[in-house]
Parts: sequence; C-alpha cells; structure tokens
Amino acid sequence: MPEEDLVDVKFRLYDGSDIGPFRYSATSTVDMLKQRIVSDWPKGKTVIPKAVNEVKLISSGKILENDKTVGQCKVPFADATGGVIIMHVVVQPSLAKTKTEKKVDDSPRKIVCSCSIL
Repeated sequence: MPEEDLVDVKFRLYDGSDIGPFRYSATSTVDMLKQRIVSDWPKGKTVIPKAVNEVKLISSGKILENDKTVGQCKVPFADATGGVIIMHVVVQPSLAKTKTEKKVDDSPRKIVCSCSIL
C-alpha cells in the first residue's frame, strides 16, 4: 500500500486524553475506527463505551457516518500539513439502557391549590 494512502488519526476523549495516533488506509470506514476505539479504550475511565453504537466520532465539527471512509473525512488542510487528523470521541449510552437504569415516576400528581378570590 503506498505511503500516501495512509492517514494518521488520533482520537481525543472527553477528558482531553488521546487514543493513538494510528495509521489507517484511506479506505477504512468510520465503523472500523469505532471498533478500534472500543477495543483500545483506556482502563480507569469513568465513561466506558460498551458497544460500537455508543460511540460517535466528530471531525471538523461534523458527526461522521459509519459508512464513510477515512479518505472522505479528511479535511483539505490536513493534506497540506501532513499532520495527524484528530477526531473527537463522544460516548452516548443507548437510550433504552438509561431508561431502565433510572426509574422514572410517571404517576399523575395531584396539585392542591388553595386560592381565594376577593
């Protein structure tokens, strides 16, 4: 694989720490990057993704779609500098899991108002 087809990517976590940089082919998908993030997640973090679908990658202010390739996500100035692309990682636990963990009291509440009209 020619050297120019490889892209250096670093993943910035919520606390400012990084995973990587790693070298990826320009044809690697965002989904493949997310799988790497989940498998290489640092120990001891307070937020831990349990599955790939809980991870969102953001690059240049845009949430990246799973079927996009690294080559499609590159910004033009990254080519000029030959530097590392930094992608921000957001962990968003699935909604179903959060609802079951937090019990919400949906029972109707009776409101008592003692108002007097003069």
